[in-house]
Amino acid sequence: MLKFTPLLLALIWGLAMYRFSAWRTLRELEARSSELADPKLTRVFARLAEALDLPRVRVFLYEVEPVNGLAAPDGKVYITRGFYEKFRQGQISDDEMASVIAHELGHVALGHSKRRMIDFSGQNALRTALAMVLSRFLPGIGAYLAGWLTNMLAAKLSRNDEYEADAYATALLIKAGIGTAPQKSLFEKLPHLTGAHGASMPAWLMSHPKTEERIRAIEANEAKWG
Repeated sequence: MLKFTPLLLALIWGLAMYRFSAWRTLRELEARSSELADPKLTRVFARLAEALDLPRVRVFLYEVEPVNGLAAPDGKVYITRGFYEKFRQGQISDDEMASVIAHELGHVALGHSKRRMIDFSGQNALRTALAMVLSRFLPGIGAYLAGWLTNMLAAKLSRNDEYEADAYATALLIKAGIGTAPQKSLFEKLPHLTGAHGASMPAWLMSHPKTEERIRAIEANEAKWG
């Protein structure tokens, strides 16, 4: 029984970290957000709601500067102040912003927003357990190797979620009569909007797929769906 104690402790630690992280994330979002009320965006979001047979799609404005959209564990969808300002400056169209929301709705509908928090706890438990095991055989570097392996796994899981959410958004945008052109054009803009152009991180360590790969996947779905 004693030999399983480190693994059990790692699992308990992971669960505790999951609960704390979920609580902290929701508290931060609630404290720094309000519902977005922009007439031009409200009209295009209404098209998404109609396609989903919903009364409306609620979008919240998160008061931080980075350009991003996100889906919270409680199912709410957010865009950041930085993203919204790009729209107000004319760098992003209303249809492109709708593609962002369609993508985040995909994360909610497919359970990614909750699963990512669960993955986070599992990753912490796995990292701790691996570190304990590897450190016995590779003193000094076991913990670093465990962290590297866990981060690589997390990046792969995240990339899979992004492809799935992209596919959901493609289907929703087509159904809403918006089409996929804004989805693809926004992906081409994002590296410049976020300052990520020229990034040299290997694709297998990135939490998001490469732009050209995402666009190819969208086009493949369009061809498959006729």
